[in-house]
Amino acid sequence: MAVVLFLSTSVSAQIEYGGEPYNWEEKDANRFAIPTYSTGPLDMDAIRAADAVTDPIKEAPYRFGYEWEVSLDTDHYGVWTELDNGDKVWQLAIECPEATSISFIFSRFKLVNGAKLFIWNQNRTAFKGAYTHESNKPYGSFGVGLSYDDKVIVELIEPADAEYVSQLEIGTIVHGYRSILKPAEEAWEAANRGPFGNSGACNVNVNCPEGDMWQVEKRSVALIVSGGFAACSGALVNNTAQDGTPYFLTANHCLGGNNNWVFYFNHESANCAGSNGPTSDSVSGSVLRASNGGSDFALLELNETPPADFNVQYCGWDNSDAQTVANTTGIHHPSGDVKKICFDEQAPSQTTQFGAAVWFIDDWDVGVTEGGSSGSPLFDQNHRIIGQLYGGGAACSGNTDNGQPDWYGRFGVSWDGASASSRLRDWLDPLNTGATTLDGYPEGFEALAYDVLVGGFEGLDDVICGNSVTPSVIISNMGSTTINEMDIEVELNGTVISTIPWTGTLAQFESETVGLPTLNLQDGNNTLTVTLISPNDENDQNNNNNSASASFTANTGPTLDYTLELLLDDYGSETTWELRNDNNQVVYEGGPYGDDLDGTLEVIALCIPEGCYTFTIFDEWGDGICCAYGEGSYTLLNDLGQAFASGGEFQDEESQQFCTQDLSVASETSLVQAIFPNPAKDQVNITLTQPSSVRMFDATGRIVLSSGQLAAGTTLLDIAQLPAGMYVMAIDSEGMTESHRIVIE
Repeated sequence: MAVVLFLSTSVSAQIEYGGEPYNWEEKDANRFAIPTYSTGPLDMDAIRAADAVTDPIKEAPYRFGYEWEVSLDTDHYGVWTELDNGDKVWQLAIECPEATSISFIFSRFKLVNGAKLFIWNQNRTAFKGAYTHESNKPYGSFGVGLSYDDKVIVELIEPADAEYVSQLEIGTIVHGYRSILKPAEEAWEAANRGPFGNSGACNVNVNCPEGDMWQVEKRSVALIVSGGFAACSGALVNNTAQDGTPYFLTANHCLGGNNNWVFYFNHESANCAGSNGPTSDSVSGSVLRASNGGSDFALLELNETPPADFNVQYCGWDNSDAQTVANTTGIHHPSGDVKKICFDEQAPSQTTQFGAAVWFIDDWDVGVTEGGSSGSPLFDQNHRIIGQLYGGGAACSGNTDNGQPDWYGRFGVSWDGASASSRLRDWLDPLNTGATTLDGYPEGFEALAYDVLVGGFEGLDDVICGNSVTPSVIISNMGSTTINEMDIEVELNGTVISTIPWTGTLAQFESETVGLPTLNLQDGNNTLTVTLISPNDENDQNNNNNSASASFTANTGPTLDYTLELLLDDYGSETTWELRNDNNQVVYEGGPYGDDLDGTLEVIALCIPEGCYTFTIFDEWGDGICCAYGEGSYTLLNDLGQAFASGGEFQDEESQQFCTQDLSVASETSLVQAIFPNPAKDQVNITLTQPSSVRMFDATGRIVLSSGQLAAGTTLLDIAQLPAGMYVMAIDSEGMTESHRIVIE
């Protein structure tokens, strides 16, 4: 099946230098005389199986095409034709059966002055080029963007008076198999969007109303394509000379083959609902200027400055690393899709992930990121870059996000380093001004006069125990005018229950937490919506952020207070967990957590109605949370404080099933009156109500201490030989067993 999509006579990619292929107007000329190199069909079963593994991984590039490694030069392939004027034309047809697109990496690329290279489709309706000696790169290779056909012709025109012969060799043919056309006959591809890939349904196009305030900054963001992969995203950044030097910020972990990367600007849908965009504005190749894994940054310089008709923006930045960021915005290409935007209205925190200093985004309020978003810029409320995407667990879960976090390498940490090759300041402050902030070029950010924002809620958990709650809302002023009054409208489950007149003083970027009235909840799902109205009795000029909603569950009937105690290992970013009820609904979930936190204890309260539940803990790397990289463990305790399940040594996941009616009934005579101190260090006292024996288990279920029969009363146990961690103590007597957790420091 031939798939052809051309929208105009010349579809540009990279920067081109005019002209047209030989005998272009004679549509049938040489059509059948050109030798053809065919790659053969793809093994789609194997490709789909591989993609199923890598597609969900954010740090992995999103593959849209299969790379055929070849060596096709002008000496051994194709055909040369000498023209009447002495010029020579070399032509070779490349066929990729069933392809949705074809693109190339030229492993040798050195054109003589006057030579022209074109790539045109088999029907002679569109072409790419000319590429000339001005396209030559110092490293001698060249990447070319997509042609939407399954057969194209590569054509080199050599001038008669050339001093030497051009050097041209195709080293990689990229056989596209994920389509821009959404072919109905291929059901597995039915959801595909742009030519490089597709993203989840909860992503938001940058040209939706939510992106109205970011139409300048979006012009800096580009998709990075490396061969058959939509590798990453990134953005052009300004420097203190403000001279348009094409510095491009992305992630360190994206690096590899950047000399032949193709950078696609303006690849976005023209509207909110669209799912494909142009691929006409691209630049081929870059030089690495600086990189550092300590904040996962890479600064490239594009080989060519994007021309004026690309209408790009060079973004401003803030290198202060100050924790004064009020909210954040990301612009990116998730899974290689058209440009998207996401927002977190809360302040990010600073932490370390996999050894890198990062901004931690706890949960996106609008949109998410995916694989292919890596390296994309994180903006603060001043529309300045403060980081680039390193990784995370955020993704779509149907039409909503999954509530997981992301983390971005911190621009302020990237600013300094041991040398120019490991820091930003030498390149972005060439004038040595010592500036900590810089606005964009050629356009700087200008705030609206009136722009108030709902920045989130406090005191509102995902699960509420009881029939009422009294939360608070965070309000912020993003506009340039100081706000002294506004109305706060409160809506619960679709009904406006209160309008609060607020007065005070909110200067630009200042926030305040305002208490809301007590909410009377319904059992099950509830939705709270807060809207800010009429700041200073004026119209808000940006209605995309003055309202926010939060959905949560209320358990208004009888509940039990259970507890999860989670002792983290060195790689908390790999750890997540969930608690599902007997209807297989997730009632609680958590993680991922920070790294380098081995021994940190997370205590999570679980308020649950009576019933049966399944607790599952996951490790993304497949090595559990004990014992190779720290002594992590988990323990579940019932409403009496008794441990009834524990573990930590597993691979990908481990589950524990339990029913509250089996765990929450106290024995008529408890075997243990007290265990103290807890946490303990070298010794622990246990007070028994009757003669009993004691066993202690570590997080993997191994017995680490065992006593004989102990008398009733208080006994001192020596635990000095046991390493720090969480343990379960089992007390046995006359067919009865009690379990209690103990933490050793």
